[in-house]
Amino acid sequence: MRVLITGITGFVGGHLTELLLAEGGHAVAGVSRRAAWPAELAHLSGKAELFPADLHDPAAVEEVIRRVRPDWLFHLAGYAKTGKSFDEPDACWRDNVDGTRRLFDAVARSGVRPRILFASTGLVYGDPDPGREATDETTTLKPASPYAASKAAADLLAYQVTRTAGLDVVRVRLFNQIGPRQSAEFAVPNFARQIAAIERGEQPPELETGDLSAYRDLTDVRDMADALVRVIRRGEKGAVYNAGSGRVWKMADVLNLLVAQARVPIRVKAKAASGRIGDTAVSRADPRKLHAATGWQPKYDLGRTLADVLESWRVRGEPGA
Repeated sequence: MRVLITGITGFVGGHLTELLLAEGGHAVAGVSRRAAWPAELAHLSGKAELFPADLHDPAAVEEVIRRVRPDWLFHLAGYAKTGKSFDEPDACWRDNVDGTRRLFDAVARSGVRPRILFASTGLVYGDPDPGREATDETTTLKPASPYAASKAAADLLAYQVTRTAGLDVVRVRLFNQIGPRQSAEFAVPNFARQIAAIERGEQPPELETGDLSAYRDLTDVRDMADALVRVIRRGEKGAVYNAGSGRVWKMADVLNLLVAQARVPIRVKAKAASGRIGDTAVSRADPRKLHAATGWQPKYDLGRTLADVLESWRVRGEPGA
């Protein structure tokens, strides 16, 4: 397969590229604004072709599509900062909605007809419907942040173009993913970064956190990459699938599991619950539709994922790493 990935240099994009290359038989290419691999993905240089293109430059994107002529197009690029989206709503909506619309327009104009996977988010659901512990694909969309609302709009746009533009798009709503190389702007890698710094003596043996009362459905990013490939292969045109473990962990317990792996004693100083705006107390996927359509099942348990995340921060902080 000829594969094109928007957002290839990002967290999910890097792991997806690794999986596709490991499968063999794929020619993988991607677009990013700077067309430069970050240090943690330098090993992909020469293995996946990288093109400079901004999704807000339709002519440049169309030219890439014509050159690559992808059989599969994974659309992962976009604004991904839930908390900051309250302060940056214009940038959030611009990247997630306008960028997605321009990409679909470029595909339509190019004459190339790839199968397209749109990566949405479980945050489009917001709080579960009354009386339901988990959210399935029929759950009412109640996005609670500009980020979630913009992704919900782009999600619906991805469906609309299957009806009016004749594009072959399938959607996946990804719940929380964690794993090596994730930015420390997110909770789990931030915990791991601090633990690694404490172990090296760069930080006092106290880890201060925010509110840890929320429950989250956590899935290893490598399992998520597998879900994306399975859906683009077997998903139904226009359909949407939840990708998540179907199980939730309290974030306080996740931190305790990480601290238990530390090589030195660490004190945890957690702030009281703050009732953050736009937050949901529990976010749990019902992934049965994905299981039935593709046979996908997570392979990584939480303990292994957390160990890999912590080890990646230990290596990242070593001199010369």
